[in-house]
Amino acid sequence: MAPALFLADETASHALGSRLAACVQPGDVITLSGPLGAGKTSIARGLLAALGLQSEAPSPSFAIVQPYDPPEVRLPVRHVDLYRVEEPRELVELGLDEDAGDALLLVEWPERAGAGYWPQALALILEPLPNGGRALTAAVPAAWKARWPLT
Repeated sequence: MAPALFLADETASHALGSRLAACVQPGDVITLSGPLGAGKTSIARGLLAALGLQSEAPSPSFAIVQPYDPPEVRLPVRHVDLYRVEEPRELVELGLDEDAGDALLLVEWPERAGAGYWPQALALILEPLPNGGRALTAAVPAAWKARWPLT
């Protein structure tokens, strides 16, 4: 686990997403964990904006999977919010395994999929702090070591 990074506000979370956009490629999985309001969607929005999305990305809480494809963004992205998923077996219906090799999967609430569902994911964990900021820790897998922008 990488040391915690301090994110002061939504702008800092958005900027982190922008930095990640420079490193992503099809087939990558980034998971975003943390309680409601921790800044998961802010990071996703920053990443999507840096990939070329002109409008603000909606939270996929109700759609569960929000797809983005070129030319809207520079590479296919599936922004996934598993908050409403109750059983890991529901993931089969979402078709995420079909998209995994061709798209970036950006997954909020990955713990709803069950432990170890995306073992090669860049796992980002956000924790709200008393001062209003966020502590971000990252589990950086081997495939990300050379690309991780926060070393």
